[in-house]
Parts: sequence; structure tokens; C-alpha cells
Amino acid sequence: MTGPQAPWWRPDRLARRRANLEKRAAILAATRAWFTGQGFLEVETPALQVSPGLEPHLVAFATSIRDPGATDGRPLYLHTSPEFAMKKLLAGGMERIFQLARVFRNAERSATHHPEFTMLEWYRAKTSYVALMEDCEGLLAAVAEAAGAGQFTWQGKRCDASAPAERLTVAEAFKRECGIDLLATAPEPLNPSLDLLAAVAKPLGIAPRAGDRWDDLFFRIFMERIEPRLGIGRPTILRDYPISMAALSRPKANDPRLCERFELYICGLELANAFGELTDPFEQRRRFEADMALKERLYGTRYPIDEDFMAALEHGLPPCAGIALGMDRLVMLATGAEHIEDVLWAPVAHSE
Repeated sequence: MTGPQAPWWRPDRLARRRANLEKRAAILAATRAWFTGQGFLEVETPALQVSPGLEPHLVAFATSIRDPGATDGRPLYLHTSPEFAMKKLLAGGMERIFQLARVFRNAERSATHHPEFTMLEWYRAKTSYVALMEDCEGLLAAVAEAAGAGQFTWQGKRCDASAPAERLTVAEAFKRECGIDLLATAPEPLNPSLDLLAAVAKPLGIAPRAGDRWDDLFFRIFMERIEPRLGIGRPTILRDYPISMAALSRPKANDPRLCERFELYICGLELANAFGELTDPFEQRRRFEADMALKERLYGTRYPIDEDFMAALEHGLPPCAGIALGMDRLVMLATGAEHIEDVLWAPVAHSE
């Protein structure tokens, strides 16, 4: 692992990463070839945005932009995802697009997180999130072939790169791994009950902490008892989240308690997050405002809503589905690397 104790560019340190980096280059080339073969067009959108992304727990990098000769600037952010800009392209008439984007998230650094990383994001218009599940299976097989890997590995866990993915609902995962009827803890789907979830989590030895919400206890159960068991042997597509966790996804037509959202797991590691995209501008604004109210309550700050994005929704975003995949993590899995910096050409400088 590259660390603060020595420069990342030293020949001995670079030599230890070189095999991973050569595979990284092959994986990126194979990714572009796979999407082109599926009729997608590669796009590029600016990292500087009015709104960085409105997930309540993400911390963005803030900056400002000045016109030539101006003394004052206006605030901008480095994007945490190219989502808003890519959806504007869909509203403009594009139908199959992908991007390998550099994205930025502050206050994130660990074995699987980096403050600047590569996100693969793609969208399909006029289709559902099921098509993205099939995309994932095809892409994983192409990446494994490019890396010369028949299986993905991480922390001693293995996953067959060419195996069809297990498709498991969130409710099924909670029932199978914990014996919990998750939907019964949300008699009001948009306002799930912390008390009901706490009662069924008690036999597991997991209890809420002061100030916890239902989501907080959900994730504690999930990360301790469920996530490490996903994607072992074959990839897992964990689908159909409770509607209270919809983010930018639309409700399921046949069960409004759930939303069209899935995450892809390999070897217990989350690799991608996908949505059947919400296209209702009024509901989208309501969710944005609720998320920013939560962010302000938890962290004392909020980010602006991108009104140009809202205008694109009002103009008409076609039925579509989109997904964001952590490319560095995928390279880790294909090379067996244990730390994200082992698959980066150059890391962001560590603090002293």
C-alpha cells in the first residue's frame, strides 16, 4: 500500500503496483469496448457543478469560479457523481450513454475509499433497471477476461466472474440472514418505525444508539450481518429497497412500499448502485429538500439544488435507468488488491 511514509513514485513502490496498473489499463480499454459494442456513446461532463450531488452524508469539495476581470466569484463544487449532467443529456435526447468520470468526495479515505476516484456511470433510456442487471453481468465477464482472472477475490473471499448473479430482494436478505421481516417495521412506508426495528434487532444483540433513525439501525444490521455474506461464489444483485431509501429511484409499480433500486456486491464489497430513475420533478424536489433538511440537521450545512437539472426534469426526462459503479473497486477485485491505493497510478497526497 502506498502511504505517507514514502513517495508513491519511488521506483520500488511503483514496481510493486505495476502489474495491477497494467491490468487497470486493460480493464478500462475492455470497459470502453464493451459499452461501444452495446451501442452506448461515451460522454464527458464537467467536474465543476452548481450542485455536487445531494446525498445527505456525502461531503463535497467546494470552490468558486470567477469570470475574467471579476473580483468576486460564485460558488461551485466538484461533483460527487456525474448524475445530474448525464440526466440532462437524456432530457436532451440521448438514449444510451456512459462515462468514466473522476469524482470527488471529501472526508473519505480507507482501504476501499479515496477522495478522488473513478466512477463508471451509464444510463439507458426507455428501459427498466432490469436491463442494468444484465449489463452488470456482461461487463463483469468482459473485465475478468481482460484482467486474465477467472474469479474476483477480496479479503480471502472468491466470486466466479462469469456466474449469473444471484438476484435477492432486501427483504429476502434480512429474512434469510437475520430472521427479520423488514417491511413489517415500516407500516407507514415513508416513515418506518425505529421502535419496531429495534424490537426485532434485539435478539441479534444490535440496539439503536442515541439519536439514531430507522436508517441508522438498518445499516448497522446490514453491515454487521448481511453485507459480508453477499457476492460470495457469485455476484449478488440486492434489489428493491424500502421506499424510504429510494434516493433518486422511482417506486415499484406493483408494490409502492418498495423502489426500483439495486446494489451490486462481489466478495462482500459494494460495487455499484442503480436506479429505475425518478422522473417526477415535484417528487424529486420534495426528496431533495428533505435530504438537505436532514443534512443541515446532522451536519449544519446544505448544498444547493441544481435548478437547471430541475428544468430538465420539467422539460421531460424519458423513462430511464442508471447506475454508478466504483471502477477502482472493480480493478481491486479483478487483481486481488487489498487496498484501493494499490490500483491507483497516483494517490491524492496524504495529510501530514
